[in-house]
Amino acid sequence: MSITTTMKPPSIPTSNIEKPISYDINIPYLAVTEEEQVRLQARAKYSQYLPSWDPVWFEPLPPFEFSDPALRADASKATLLRGSDIKLTDMTPRMGTVIEGLDLSTLNDGAKDELALLVSERKVVAFPAQGNFLDMGPTAQQQWMNYFGKLNYQPVSGSIKGHPGFHIIHRDGNKEELASFFSQKTTSCLWHQDVSYEHQPPGYVMLGLLEGPEVGGDTVFAATDEAYRRLSPSFRAMIDPIKAIHSSANMINHTRLLGGLVLHPVTNERCLFINGEFITGFQGLKQTEYKALSDFLLNHIVTGHDFQARVHWKPQTIVIFDNRSTLHSAIVDYFDEQNGAKPRHIFRLAAMAEVPMPVA
Repeated sequence: MSITTTMKPPSIPTSNIEKPISYDINIPYLAVTEEEQVRLQARAKYSQYLPSWDPVWFEPLPPFEFSDPALRADASKATLLRGSDIKLTDMTPRMGTVIEGLDLSTLNDGAKDELALLVSERKVVAFPAQGNFLDMGPTAQQQWMNYFGKLNYQPVSGSIKGHPGFHIIHRDGNKEELASFFSQKTTSCLWHQDVSYEHQPPGYVMLGLLEGPEVGGDTVFAATDEAYRRLSPSFRAMIDPIKAIHSSANMINHTRLLGGLVLHPVTNERCLFINGEFITGFQGLKQTEYKALSDFLLNHIVTGHDFQARVHWKPQTIVIFDNRSTLHSAIVDYFDEQNGAKPRHIFRLAAMAEVPMPVA
């Protein structure tokens, strides 16, 4: 089951409905007032990346053939990593790499192929000090990302005016919303793959930090291939035939209530394609059976700190990760009760890839 990226005006009247707490406290689902927009424009370091809620929608994307650029790459990565100033530092032994001294805006096609291979192997790669790439602007950044797959449109939340492929994560203040959220939630963590409900979900995903707190606001990634390997052979054999039902229904319904718009091909590793946001059931299992198995698998992934990596953000950092073999969660710890959240402004570009391949 899949809910497409088609965006439609809300069909549920909201005047007499108590607004629910935020579905994901990181993301604004509604446009701000004109007065608030003027304030944000005045203080934002990258005002052209502030979220816009244009009433646009898209037809479902027909199936397409995807050729992973990593499969064309030179395994030595000699083009990507040429230059004496380039420094690689692993976040953990198993996953995550920081690359310093590399300017993403200068990469040719061969280097992009090798980058795709590196991301597939290390799951998440961070590039600090990418001021040149950010200065390229949205049009050039979108063209750069299109090399890795077809454009994805987020079905809810804000994007950049005229650039609907950008998914904008922007928080500045929102004291009352934070208080409401944490009055009902014990944590801000929401472990997920980005838009896994698509028929061909994103493979390579880019995050760019435009502005963020000096401390906090990290993003944690978990490797779902390693999580699968940690299970016993008998348990793996039991879950191999099971297919999860991915749907955006919960997110869409939340947005309507608010009144808003609504096998790994490179590494050949088996992964647990499950998350805590977009799964509504397992084919062939009753809901109580699905709940018990889902809770076990998600707890296994979330508590597996020995196959996780944590990105510590700095402004002008670009992160590219493999959405097919990881789960991730943003950490909302950059606020206080008096002032609300400190500014945190990120854009996301997602490149859609192949249809997920069942292992059975």
